[in-house]
Amino acid sequence: MCGAPGTGKSINIFTAQEKLGLDFYEVKLILPRSNITSRDVFDLMIKSMEEDLEVNPKEKLLKHLKKFDAIVFADQFHDYHLVDNESVGFSQWTDFMGLKTFNFYFICILEYLKHWKEFQDINLVLQTAWRIRFRGKKEDLFTDMGLFSKSALILLKILFNVVEISYSEKEAISIVKSHLKDVDEDLIRQYVKKYRYKPHFIYQAIKKDQKNSI
Repeated sequence: MCGAPGTGKSINIFTAQEKLGLDFYEVKLILPRSNITSRDVFDLMIKSMEEDLEVNPKEKLLKHLKKFDAIVFADQFHDYHLVDNESVGFSQWTDFMGLKTFNFYFICILEYLKHWKEFQDINLVLQTAWRIRFRGKKEDLFTDMGLFSKSALILLKILFNVVEISYSEKEAISIVKSHLKDVDEDLIRQYVKKYRYKPHFIYQAIKKDQKNSI
């Protein structure tokens, strides 16, 4: 599932889970610091799942994961530092490591190829936004960079079933308005100019400004 930060990827995932009554397992990743290797991150991810699911060391983890309707890599994987501020989140690690993070994805691909038969019976739901610094500000690789983003999505769709979360101005305003019924639409449009069509960021900014004005 692709979408720029602030478009509500997690909300869409778990709303679908609730409506369909699916049994999801959400992977969490807790890192001790930013300057660890890609192999360390991968090993910590596997260890976290084994401990969380109480998988017997003699039992294969992949066999256990087949019991779930889907395995979800969302906020608890990317941003666990928002749950525990003494830990480091995956998004912080990627920001610190830069291009070296490609090694982590390479390890994941190799493990997938190694166990591809087992993975045929496992549904993986990957929430992703890949932010890079472009023209002096951070942009999402898959949504914010025009033709380049469209090309990146085409390549991604070769390997995955891709769901892109994006909104028009009208849709973004409608979502924010549903949570802030007393806020005028013209005011929301002012925030849209700054945060684009990202309802979560707009909502947070309005609530923060309302609190500061009291």
